[in-house]
Amino acid sequence: MKVRAHLLISGRVQGVYFRQSTLVEAQNLGVNGWVRNLMDGRVEAVFEGEEHAVKTLVNYCRQGPAAAKVNNLEVSYGPSKGEFSNFTAL
Repeated sequence: MKVRAHLLISGRVQGVYFRQSTLVEAQNLGVNGWVRNLMDGRVEAVFEGEEHAVKTLVNYCRQGPAAAKVNNLEVSYGPSKGEFSNFTAL
């Protein structure tokens, strides 16, 4: 079953290769969507794909790359909309 996840990640998550490492993980898992930095210092992401792959990527984002320190991760799930054909770091 395909699902969609919307994430807001806070902590030391900008300037630590969070977007790039999430891009690599998403590509390895076959997940589509995007990840971007927000002006308030958080990272926002939308993932779509097979439920197991999306949840694996969400779990990755709970820690992120080695230099990151995630303080909070808000995630909401819903049905996949099928609007992405790849994964992009914006």
